[in-house]
Amino acid sequence: MSTVPSSLPAASTDTPEPPMPTPASNTSSPPVPEPSRLQGLRHPRWLAVAAVVAALAGMGTLRMPAGEAAGAPAGKSAARPSLTVETVRPELRDLQVRISANGNVAAWQEAVISAEASGLRLTEVKVDVGDVVRRGALLATFSDETVQADLALQRATLAEAEASLGEAKANADRARQVQASGALSGQQVGQFLTAEATAKARVDAARAQLQAQELRLRHTRVVAPDDGIVSARGATVGAVAQPGQELFRLIRKGRLEWRGEVPAAQLHRVRPGQVVKVAAPAGGEVEGRVRIVAPTVDTSSRNAIVYVDLRSAGSPLRPGMFLRGEIDLGASRALTLPQSAVLLREGFTYVYRIGEDGRVLQTKVETGRRERDFIEVTSGLAEGVRVVRSGVAFLADGDLVRIVDTVSKAAPGTAPGAAR
Repeated sequence: MSTVPSSLPAASTDTPEPPMPTPASNTSSPPVPEPSRLQGLRHPRWLAVAAVVAALAGMGTLRMPAGEAAGAPAGKSAARPSLTVETVRPELRDLQVRISANGNVAAWQEAVISAEASGLRLTEVKVDVGDVVRRGALLATFSDETVQADLALQRATLAEAEASLGEAKANADRARQVQASGALSGQQVGQFLTAEATAKARVDAARAQLQAQELRLRHTRVVAPDDGIVSARGATVGAVAQPGQELFRLIRKGRLEWRGEVPAAQLHRVRPGQVVKVAAPAGGEVEGRVRIVAPTVDTSSRNAIVYVDLRSAGSPLRPGMFLRGEIDLGASRALTLPQSAVLLREGFTYVYRIGEDGRVLQTKVETGRRERDFIEVTSGLAEGVRVVRSGVAFLADGDLVRIVDTVSKAAPGTAPGAAR
């Protein structure tokens, strides 16, 4: 009797099992196979084959490139330059060697004008702070009525003394004439001669007192001792000044000086006559020259004062300003680049060298002096190396760039080194 293999479907004589119910929600699913067919598919051998096929299909899908899966071409796209740049090479040029210092602006010499008259009332003040005056110009006047009266009295005293001197001189002359004849004794002759000398002394005293009163009269007029600018005024109309009381301050000749504080370690490099440029507060520079180098160094700051005469004609500087200046020590050769080629990033300075493949290489450098549009490169870069001239802020290490030789080759309206 032959047996039916287990993999074959059951004989049709068996009563068929009812079909498996399907979920009500899955109305569009395909028809369910017959139960006999499902039993054949559940055989372990078929299950293993299905698992292997599913695994291979999944691996193939993962390994397929995204471009191929989407129907994109398999070729690799070419790299595009990120910027159009100009290049420049470091050059040797002469740069000025300077010492930077800070200091105050002060008057070269400030004259203090004080009252010389005593007990007189101030009647008029003719100048104010900021006025430019000439030597001998009238600044203020005091009341002179009292002085005029004293002067008249002294003139009368002098006239009286001169009259007494005339009489005494005549008596003395007569005594000299008769002295040889013996008409007068020696004592009488001596008295006449002494009276003459006494009268002469009184005339001299009266004349000196008259000169003193004339001097008091001149002191009622306060005049400028020199050309300059009135920097302070203490005179007030109606006040009775005392001798020595300050009335005005005058900047002599209108000259100003800058007193720069230079470290002791650099003091030996400063010489009288060197050019100094002091930065003005509103922009620009005021030029001057070293006049004196202080012979001593401050024990607390270890700085010495360098006195610099400034060209104050039309200068915006004023006494009391605290400004920065640079003392010019001469020139020396230096390797320089345009300042636009140097990038300051995170406290360090960089330039972008041009590589052989057209990509930029970020290179760290050390910088020094600056003059106009150039900056000194002290280390990190050799002479003759091509670097990006401008637009370095838009670059990163390894960027591919397109190089042009002149500015005119850049796109119209685009700054050199910044065209994308």
